[in-house]
Amino acid sequence: MIDKDKRKFLISSTVVIGSIGIAAGTYSLVRYMGLSEKAKTLGGPVNIDYSKLKPGELLTTSWRGMPVWILRRTAEMIKKLEQGELKSRLRDPASLVESQQPKYTQNNVRSLKPEILVAVAVCTHLGCIPKFRPLISESFKVSDWPGGFYCPCHGSSFDLAGRVFK
Repeated sequence: MIDKDKRKFLISSTVVIGSIGIAAGTYSLVRYMGLSEKAKTLGGPVNIDYSKLKPGELLTTSWRGMPVWILRRTAEMIKKLEQGELKSRLRDPASLVESQQPKYTQNNVRSLKPEILVAVAVCTHLGCIPKFRPLISESFKVSDWPGGFYCPCHGSSFDLAGRVFK
């Protein structure tokens, strides 16, 4: 003889336990497929207080595991960039050729605010980190270079807007 109450209880218990198992498995799968906290921080924005930077100072921070420069340019630096004296010596003065730059950087200072430069501090040629050399000294002279950033790996020079010299 079949005990119908016992059968209903076993079927109900199986359905409940199976549903809980499916829900737990689905939750785990969805959580696994989502971004980890580490990935979220790597791709997220970075808030930097650059208000304490003095004119001519360079701050190096990190974004997505890469060094990033924040330079507060002096009035003299801005004047040198805006005068356009260097244009004939730059490879791409207006940042138009193969540019990965946003439209707002297609100007002489390559930034929204002329006094602030934000740039990834990695040379596109070999991946080295250029040195900040805003002024030319007797101990370090590169032919007819007014100063800026200099890559020690292969000798490329950049102006104070990050544009490469020919």
